[in-house]
Amino acid sequence: MSNLELDPPETLCAESPAPPGVEVIEPRDVPLGGPRAMPVRRTLPSKQRSLVGAWCFLDHYGPDDVSTTGGMRVPPHPHTGLQTVSWLFTGEIEHRDSAGHQAMVRPGELNLMTAGRGINHSEYSTPSTTVLHGVQLWTALPEPFRNAAPGFERYVPRAVVLEADDGGRLGELRVFLGELRGSASPVLTYSAILGAELVLEPGAAVDFAVEPEFEHAVLPDGGDAEVEGERIAGAHLAYLSPGRVRLRLRNPGRAPLRAVLLGGPPFGEEITMWWNFVGRSHEEIVAYRSAWNAQIGVEEAAGAEDDAARFAPVVGLTGGEGPLPAPPLPHVRLRPRPSARTGSAQTERNPMTAVQDTPEESTAARHAAHFVHAEQRHRYEVHVGDATVGFAQYRLKEEGAVVAFDHTEVSDGYSGLGLASRLVTFALDDVRSKGQRIRPYCPYVRAFLKRHPEYQDLVVDGFEG
Repeated sequence: MSNLELDPPETLCAESPAPPGVEVIEPRDVPLGGPRAMPVRRTLPSKQRSLVGAWCFLDHYGPDDVSTTGGMRVPPHPHTGLQTVSWLFTGEIEHRDSAGHQAMVRPGELNLMTAGRGINHSEYSTPSTTVLHGVQLWTALPEPFRNAAPGFERYVPRAVVLEADDGGRLGELRVFLGELRGSASPVLTYSAILGAELVLEPGAAVDFAVEPEFEHAVLPDGGDAEVEGERIAGAHLAYLSPGRVRLRLRNPGRAPLRAVLLGGPPFGEEITMWWNFVGRSHEEIVAYRSAWNAQIGVEEAAGAEDDAARFAPVVGLTGGEGPLPAPPLPHVRLRPRPSARTGSAQTERNPMTAVQDTPEESTAARHAAHFVHAEQRHRYEVHVGDATVGFAQYRLKEEGAVVAFDHTEVSDGYSGLGLASRLVTFALDDVRSKGQRIRPYCPYVRAFLKRHPEYQDLVVDGFEG
């Protein structure tokens, strides 16, 4: 989804330390474009808070009668430096993008688009949709990945029934990103993150064990909710600071209550966010805007050739409105949103790309490389000098007995040196030494196992990637 505001505000959002209780963020109404604008309720970003973990944008809309609002009609528009998360409660939306992906967004199905260095996409509710209801979220990409190649993933999480000690039904849970209550999403994210839909029966209360380093937010969809004993009005966002190991939610009403639960460790980088762009400086946003308006022919190209080629047309789009021009910039210098922590997190400055392994390994970088297990970050890393130039990311399953490898990447300047193969060899040898097994969700690890059958015994029996 685009931010269709014609005069998007330049707001320096505060990230002051949150009180130990529940901080309530009231939504602001934003018309989603056009004379029959579909209204949305926006709680992120707000003047109180810029981000919750890596979550940097939250629009909540509906239930809307599309015969009145016209539904969702978002023509082609650009994004940079973020991932978009589409999660519907009711209705259907058609997604198309410049990387060639076409998908129908339906209730209970995650659609995640990675913008990376730049993508162009459109979203239209389908003619059969009569009521549209859901949330649209963005996550900011951390420094090493914000110029990654654009991509798209779809995932249908299973519903986990929540039961009381006596076997009574409390509700159900769908985890679309991250992990909660033993349910985990295999979808790749570039930060530790949690996203889930919860439906509670009338009067039901649930305690969740949560990661203490995470901050969390709860958005009740319709009626009120009780979050840690505090009543939160529907469509308001309840923010909870890090440090808790359990989170209690209760439905005080007489009808089932839906809520969206978000979480993640505080995002340790300053970001500059304006319109549909996430960057790191005023100059980057100016370049993104210029590149997009030049691409669609409303302005002359003013940036470098690389910037001019950042966005491509949406593939397969017929009819409909033309692409959305980027609005004028405010007459002030855009300011970054402050980091949620004192200082910035330690990040690697090399943009990452897909692994390209070749036998050619005769360079100084290849010989200078060393490999480490960064347990706190749940990944194996390859270092050259002081730089982290690649990693293999994983999640622990079955109380640590199984290592689920999700993703392997090597920086642009270090591909083709055999580092990815050596990194995975290091990781699998370490797994074997600890008596663990693996689930190779990562395409590169699966390809490595085909070339190295001596590691096949580590794969969990019956695993299908």
